Amino acid sequence: MNLSFISSLMDQYFGRMKSLMNNKDLPARIRFLVQDSVELRENNWVARKAFIDNGPKTINQIRQEAVKDLGVFIPPMAQGMRTDFFLEGPFMPRLKLDRETLGGLADMFGQMPGSGIGTGPGVIQDRYSPTMGRHRTNPLFNGHTAPATQSQFEMGGKPFIKSNQVTVNQQQQAQSKDMAPRFIKKGSLNADEISLRPAQSFLLNTNQVPKLQPQIPTMIPPSAQPPRTQTPPLGQPPLLGLKTNPPPIQEKPPKTTKKPPPAKEELLKMTETIVTDYLNSKNIDEAVNSVREMKAPKYFLPEMLSKIVICSLDCPDEDKEHASTLIHTLRTEGLVTGESFMRAFLSVLDQCPKIEVDIPLVKSYLAQFAARAIIAELVSMDELAHPLENGTHFPLFLLCLQQTAKLKDREWLTDLFQQSKVNMQKMLPEIDQNKDRMLEILEGKGLSFLFPLMKLEKELLKQIKADPSPQCIYKWIKDNISPKLHTEKGFVNILMTSFLQYIAQEINASEEEDQLSAPTKEQLDQEKQLLLVFKPVMQKFLHDHQDLQVGALYALQVHCNANTFPKGMLLRYFVHFYDMEIIEEEAFLAWKEDITQEFPGKGKALFQVNQWLTWLETAEEEESEEEAD
Repeated sequence: MNLSFISSLMDQYFGRMKSLMNNKDLPARIRFLVQDSVELRENNWVARKAFIDNGPKTINQIRQEAVKDLGVFIPPMAQGMRTDFFLEGPFMPRLKLDRETLGGLADMFGQMPGSGIGTGPGVIQDRYSPTMGRHRTNPLFNGHTAPATQSQFEMGGKPFIKSNQVTVNQQQQAQSKDMAPRFIKKGSLNADEISLRPAQSFLLNTNQVPKLQPQIPTMIPPSAQPPRTQTPPLGQPPLLGLKTNPPPIQEKPPKTTKKPPPAKEELLKMTETIVTDYLNSKNIDEAVNSVREMKAPKYFLPEMLSKIVICSLDCPDEDKEHASTLIHTLRTEGLVTGESFMRAFLSVLDQCPKIEVDIPLVKSYLAQFAARAIIAELVSMDELAHPLENGTHFPLFLLCLQQTAKLKDREWLTDLFQQSKVNMQKMLPEIDQNKDRMLEILEGKGLSFLFPLMKLEKELLKQIKADPSPQCIYKWIKDNISPKLHTEKGFVNILMTSFLQYIAQEINASEEEDQLSAPTKEQLDQEKQLLLVFKPVMQKFLHDHQDLQVGALYALQVHCNANTFPKGMLLRYFVHFYDMEIIEEEAFLAWKEDITQEFPGKGKALFQVNQWLTWLETAEEEESEEEAD
C-alpha cells in the first residue's frame, strides 16, 4: 500500500477516510475503526503498544512466565489424557525448562516425558504408547506396586506438602527403595491440610542448605550413574531448595481515584476570572497557564472561547485585540483548535438577539474577531464563509471582509479571497443573488475591489463607445487593469464580450427589432470592418495563449446564445477569426473537444459550426501530410 506509483491514490483514499473520521453524523464505532486505520498507516503500520503488551498469549508463554517470575511450574495436561499428536511435533513445540531456572525443582521435573533414557524392558519410552497405558492400569508394574490413578504429572502438580507428611513419605520410600521418589504415591491430603504456601524447606536459604544437583533418572542402574555428591541419604525426602529466595509479594499500589472535572458553572466562572485578570495585567503567559491548569474537558472548549469573546465585547478595541491574541496563543499551545473557535463564534452569533440589547454593534465586534482569526490562520476563508451562506447573519460576512482589509490591506485580501474560491453571490440573500445587485452591494460596502473585472465590464464598453480606436482602448486597459489580470480568462471574456456587444449595437442601431432576420450585405461588411479595427487589440492579448483563445470562443458562444443564435452569426465569426489569424486552428479544435458545462449553448453552437470544424480538421491533416512529404 506504500508503493510509490499508487501513493497519490492512497493519499486520496486516506484523505477521504480522515474526512469521514471527523464526520459527527457517523456512529462512533465506525469513526473509531477509520481513525485506527489512519493512525496505523501514519505509524508505519506498527500496532499500538497497548495492543502488543496486552495481546493474547499462548499457554506455553504463560507457563514460562510462571517459572521465570514465581518459580512455580504449571504442568500441562496429564499424560494419559493427551494424544501422541500433541506431545511433540512441529505444531506443538515442547515446553523446555531450564534447570538453572528451576533450581531444586529439577529433581522433581528434571526428567520429563520425551527425554529418552535408553532402551530395553522397564524403560520409560519417549512417547505415550499402549505399553505405558497397560503399565498404568495394571496394579503390578515391573514387580512393584504402582499408583492406580496418579501420573508423574499429577505428582508434579502438588510439589508443596506440609511438614507433617514427611513421616509418611519416609515409610513409603523405605518400602520401595528402588523406585524413584517422583513415582511414589503420596498419601491423600485432607482439605484442611492443603496449603498454597511453600514448605519450610522450600524457604531455606541457599547458604544453609547445599545446592541440590539435578536428579539422575533412578531407573538407570547405579553402576551407570555418575557419582553423587551432596545428595540426601536414601530414605529422606529431597529438599526443594531454590537457587534464590522467592520473590517478595508485590503489593498493589493504592488506586488513585480521579477527581471529577469541575462543573460547567465553575468552569465558566474560572474562565471569566482568567479573562478579567488577563485584560488587567496583560500577562499572556499567566493566562495560558491558568487555562492549562483548568484541565477543561474537550466538550467545554467552545463554551470557554465564547465566554472569552463575550467578556471582551463591551471592552475597548485594544482589549478585544488582546482577547484575540489570547485565543490565538491557546491555539498555538495546542489547547484549542480552529474548529473550537468556529463553534464558539457561531454560538455567540446565536446569542446576538439578546446581546444586541446591551451592545448594538455586536456583529461589527464579532467581525473583528473573525478578521483576526483569518489573518492568524486560525480559520480559513472557506470555513468562515460556509455557515454564513445564503445571507445567514447578513451582512456579517461583508463586515468580516471590511475588518480584514482594514487590519491587513486590500491586495492581500483580494489574493486570499480569489484563492478561497468563495462564491460571493451565495453569500448574499437569495433575492440579491445576481451580478448587478452583488456589484451594487459591494460598492456600497467598499468591497468592489474584490471583483475588478466586474467593474471593468461596464466601464470598458463605455470607453469603446467613447473612442473605438485600438490605441485608446489599449491605453485605457493598460492604465486601469492590473497587468497580472491580462492573462486571466475572466479578463479575455469581458474584452471579447464588450467588442461583440459594441459591434451588435452598431450594426442594429436602427433596426433593433429585426435582429433575428438575416443581415444585409452592408451589415456584413460593417461587421467585418469593425472586427478588423479591434483585431490588433485582440491579437495583443490572445497571441500565443491557446487557453485564452478558447475562452474567447466561449465568450462568442455565450453572446450568440444570449441573442438566441442569430442565423449564421457564429459561423461568420468563426471564419473571420480564422482568416484574420486572431484564433489558431488548435484553439478551434480544443473548443470542439472541451466538455465543460460552465457556458450555456454549447450543443446548439456545435450544431451550427460542426461541418466547418470538420473541414478545418481535415485541411489541417492534409497540410501536415504535405509538410511531411
